[in-house]
Amino acid sequence: MIMRIDLNGVGINVADTGQGPAVLLLHGWPDDHHLWRHQVAALNAAGYRTITPDLRGLGDSDKPDDVAAYGVMRLVRDQAALLDHLQVPAAHLVAHDWGAAVAWAMAALMPERVASLTCLSVGHPRAFAAAGWAQRQKSWYMLLFQFRGIAERWLSHDDFRNLREWAHHPDHDEVVTRLRDPGALRASLGLYRANVAPKSLLSPPPDLPMIQAPTMGVWSTEDMALIEAGMTGSAAFVAGSWRYERVEGAGHWMQLEAPDRVNGLLLDFLNSVTARS
Repeated sequence: MIMRIDLNGVGINVADTGQGPAVLLLHGWPDDHHLWRHQVAALNAAGYRTITPDLRGLGDSDKPDDVAAYGVMRLVRDQAALLDHLQVPAAHLVAHDWGAAVAWAMAALMPERVASLTCLSVGHPRAFAAAGWAQRQKSWYMLLFQFRGIAERWLSHDDFRNLREWAHHPDHDEVVTRLRDPGALRASLGLYRANVAPKSLLSPPPDLPMIQAPTMGVWSTEDMALIEAGMTGSAAFVAGSWRYERVEGAGHWMQLEAPDRVNGLLLDFLNSVTARS
């Protein structure tokens, strides 16, 4: 069932399907909840309830004009309010890209709401910062995205040719269709403009409490944006059990490029966690 819910004054589009332990799936840029279609099908079939929102600024959710509205803590509060609305005390978090950044913060600051944490591609913010020059080189686009108007023109030029050739998104036609609206493209970049200002790329992120939930990090070998150290280094910030998995031959959107492998890892991890609880 797809519904629209007002959370903290922002309308959020969310799909809620299946029965069983709740799994909250958080996408990143430039996606929407449809990114998780293969995982939702597998999780529902295995006896899990899936809750998949469009993050504010993306998909069919509201797109505030104020860049500050896209700060990570605003998105964390959205997820807590969503769980409250659906009367879910705690959920298993499964997250990718910017959704993973939100999930790391939520697991650190609201441990009572997080039964387990699975992050794809993006590791703990302090591990990301510690990944060094190799990661900074891959993050060149974060600086470009700060320049309002210039970033929008670079991405959208020639029917989004730069986006298509740089990102190699498996769903590039669908992504481009959503971002052709200049307001949608501008809003989507709010995630970068609110959270990774240039000075933040050269300074350590704020300290977060250690992650208490059982945690799995998954990185794919052909990721164009993240290096492996940003994920493997996350172990140092997890007090609960830690598991690392590597998906060979898949790019940044591994859940689309290697869905069977990702689904197998996810179900194995969730089943092991729920069996212990």
